[in-house]
Amino acid sequence: MAQEVEETMKRIQSHKGVVGTIVVNGEGIPIKSTLDNTTTVQYAGLISQLSDKARSVVRDLDPTNDLTFLRIRSKKHEIMVAPDKEFILIVIQNPVD
Repeated sequence: MAQEVEETMKRIQSHKGVVGTIVVNGEGIPIKSTLDNTTTVQYAGLISQLSDKARSVVRDLDPTNDLTFLRIRSKKHEIMVAPDKEFILIVIQNPVD
């Protein structure tokens, strides 16, 4: 399983424009990252909170529904968030126009 995760992260990281990838556990603690420690901790904490809020919004609108993917685009970066039951995958990339 660890080998599979490692290969997936390498594959994602090799895509054009990808700045970094982070895997966060259910408590918002980063488990694996390709970024420096300060940036990783900042993204992990803030994105896990945002993911929880987004999941709450989706469930409040329809209790039978659930959040599967979240994409945030700013002037500098595009952040893609794939929340799961136990983990959150965060990919930061430079937006391509």
